[in-house]
Amino acid sequence: MREDLEREYVEYFEARMPHMRRLAALLCGDVHRGDDVAQAAATTLYVKWRQARAAADLDAYVRRIVVNTFLRERKLRWSGVALTERPPDRPAAAGQPLDERVVVRAALRGLPRRQQAVLVLRFGLDLPVAEVAAILGCAEGTVKSQTSDGLAALRRQLGSRDLDTAPTRRQGKLA
Repeated sequence: MREDLEREYVEYFEARMPHMRRLAALLCGDVHRGDDVAQAAATTLYVKWRQARAAADLDAYVRRIVVNTFLRERKLRWSGVALTERPPDRPAAAGQPLDERVVVRAALRGLPRRQQAVLVLRFGLDLPVAEVAAILGCAEGTVKSQTSDGLAALRRQLGSRDLDTAPTRRQGKLA
């Protein structure tokens, strides 16, 4: 890559990597796996930098790279390898408070990956339906139905927890 292009990439990357990591961590439900996804997305961005910098909305282009990397990540063999022992997802013992974010993240992992992506983009990043559709390369109606189906699945998984007050732009975000 030419020196001026590389400098542009480095400047952009340094400024946006925290956002890429946050999105990837929200998608994965795990900071460490999110870092792996963000790093793989950064590599893709580097390889496609000439094409990326010509995009009408570079940030949206990069979010799409991160989401596509997340969606493909499970297909990679190493994604199932546990490098450390993790306690199983289970409710806290009686009397111990349960962090709702942990519960929601665990429930999100039980959803199909595209539904996870839609819910994270809509509620975790507070993106509008049109932008989520552009990132995922699908119709706005698909985003709406995936949102509805994903929230319904979360309601079923979380049982008695009240998700009828699902997060909205006014109420807050998922994580």
